[in-house]
Amino acid sequence: MTLEQLRIFATVAEMLHFTRAAEMLHLSQPAVSAAIAALEAEHGLRLFDRIGRRVELTAAGHLLHGQARAILAKVEEAGTMLAEMSGLSRGSLRLAASQTVGNHWLPSRLLRFAVAYPGIRVDLSIGNTEQVAEAVRDGRAELGIAEGAVTDSSLISEPIDGDRLRLVVGASHPWASLGRVDRDALAAGRWILRESGSGTRALFEAAIRGAGLDPGGLDVAMTLPGGGIIRSALLAGVGAGVLSDLILAEDLAAGRIVALEGLDLPSRPFHLVRHRDRHRSLAERAFVRSALEADQAVRSERMP
Repeated sequence: MTLEQLRIFATVAEMLHFTRAAEMLHLSQPAVSAAIAALEAEHGLRLFDRIGRRVELTAAGHLLHGQARAILAKVEEAGTMLAEMSGLSRGSLRLAASQTVGNHWLPSRLLRFAVAYPGIRVDLSIGNTEQVAEAVRDGRAELGIAEGAVTDSSLISEPIDGDRLRLVVGASHPWASLGRVDRDALAAGRWILRESGSGTRALFEAAIRGAGLDPGGLDVAMTLPGGGIIRSALLAGVGAGVLSDLILAEDLAAGRIVALEGLDLPSRPFHLVRHRDRHRSLAERAFVRSALEADQAVRSERMP
């Protein structure tokens, strides 16, 4: 068993698709298939079940996946430590971010970091808060930035400045002229929401409970996997939703989307998520320092 075989196996296990894994690895699909076949033949175990065009991990595959990720994370960590011996002139940083953070908070900070440290390669994955925590826990990401709080004994979650959620509708929605919606309107409304597991959904449901309503009793017309697609639905007047002010700034200013009172939606922190026991690289420390300096600059600009 070689490190290259483990790397190929782990990628296929995460993508559950040979062709997509080959594209991610910049290999041919036959090369990926041959590596998996050699691994299976060497140990006399089937690692994947082929079901039509899909693949699924077998019990043996699930066991190997956990070990493979741990081994590959250690190899990456060793390489990072060696790279640090030459300072921050080269190296890599693996980040995981939740949707709002990755699409709206992170881009300007990544650009700032890239200008300051052009030799550091940044690899970013985007998911919801639960997926961010999982990526850090499994070693696929060195640092996570999530909208929701993370409660896991193996992880450290550090709050930083974040955003504010707003109760919003499109300008053509019947609520748009109200300014404030009452409890009965909230109960009767049609909602467009993020998926369970997202920080935005968790805070929305907490606010609904705070208003004396059961989230399970709401009319949820759509459950969508990102703020951008929810924004598009709101613009079409489909329903009401709760989104970050980072996503809505231009639409609120232009009047295309209207913010309403009626739900207690306070400002929320974002969270830096690290593994409790893993080495913190110089690149990760430098990125956090750079990102927090950017936050400080924004606060200073807002001060009168």
